[in-house]
Amino acid sequence: MNNYTIDTRCVQGGYTPGNGEPRQIPIIQSTTFKYATSEEMGKLFDLEESGYFYTRLQNPTNDMVAAKICELEGGTAAMLTSSGQAANFFAIFNIASCGDHVIACSTIYGGTYNLFHVTMKKMGIDFTFVDPDCTEEELNAAFRPETKAVFGETIANPALTVLDIEKFAKAAHAHGVPLIVDNTFATPVNCRPFEWGCDIVTHSTTKYMDGHGAGVGGCIVDSGKFDWLAHADKFSGLTTPDDSYHGVTYAEKFGLGGAFITKCTAQLMRDFGSIQSPQNAFILNLGLESLHVRMPRHCENGLAVATFLKSHPKIRFVTYPSLKGDPYYELAQKYMPNGTCGVVSFGFNGGRTAAEAFMKHLKLAAIETHVADARTCCLHPASATHRQMNDKELEAAGISSDLVRMSCGLENSADLIADISQALQKI
Repeated sequence: MNNYTIDTRCVQGGYTPGNGEPRQIPIIQSTTFKYATSEEMGKLFDLEESGYFYTRLQNPTNDMVAAKICELEGGTAAMLTSSGQAANFFAIFNIASCGDHVIACSTIYGGTYNLFHVTMKKMGIDFTFVDPDCTEEELNAAFRPETKAVFGETIANPALTVLDIEKFAKAAHAHGVPLIVDNTFATPVNCRPFEWGCDIVTHSTTKYMDGHGAGVGGCIVDSGKFDWLAHADKFSGLTTPDDSYHGVTYAEKFGLGGAFITKCTAQLMRDFGSIQSPQNAFILNLGLESLHVRMPRHCENGLAVATFLKSHPKIRFVTYPSLKGDPYYELAQKYMPNGTCGVVSFGFNGGRTAAEAFMKHLKLAAIETHVADARTCCLHPASATHRQMNDKELEAAGISSDLVRMSCGLENSADLIADISQALQKI
């Protein structure tokens, strides 16, 4: 399937039915799996053979869908999780523990920032947040001997900063650690971070991949390129025997292509159980089948809305990476020449009061915490997803109190602009 275009892989990747088998991916809605002998099941527990024994760890439906996303990203192994938050937590916690340090971009999604800055900090993992526009010198200065990873978002939510993947990958590799990139907004249709030096990709599949607001989920994909054994002292969890799993050494037994995801499944999914339901995985696959068709329309609508807002007298600023003149336009053209996403962020000359009034007058665009849906939705982050941040933290995250995030859906762009126009007239 890797010989086909990404369009064909969206439709048919991950699952090839045999003669007389279901054409659509089957939903294996079962908690457990039967075996004839204890010896057969024992081989699964010893990681000597692949298979399934309990859906808290793995499920066939999930693995088929994960295999499709793996193909789309060009990775070697992947796993589904219950949410994007779980994917980002697992991706970090799989290689970092108490006493370790991680570098992350300051403009990342507020929920992820809180996960890192508050919850994981309580677990003893320290995070340094850097400006995505920092110089190479500033970025390198953030590393410590105990640094285990660098984290960023292809397109930050909702600041819409574009990550210079090559710059961050170069710094991460110079210090012997992987670069982890959340590719939710761009999707592999518009950006493939592995081709630019990224090592691990995460997704909130709840967004564009599902595309219809039907199922929450996440995904982790490994490029299979980071050499854990070359940095064995840093990543002992992958390069030394795991006493909780019969002394297996993941990097030796499963190689570069399988060590990270196998450990993440055998340890973290076993212990935390943040599995995506087979039903949600089935729904996700339906969304993936049209991802390559939907993304261009999202991008088309986003650009149309951004262009309209840019010239409106009541608008203070517009942020959209594919809009000429945007600070990230050149980076977007480098990493995502075919389009970025359907999300537009903008602010008002009337400040926070005007932003709140604008939200009240929208008719077609719904006020939701969701984003990247077939239906256009809108959010005022300072009073919703990022309300846990103070003004200084909001500023560091690239979010002003008057910023509104609009996720342009699949409607006609003329209707979206008409709705925005009538709401602006009333403030």
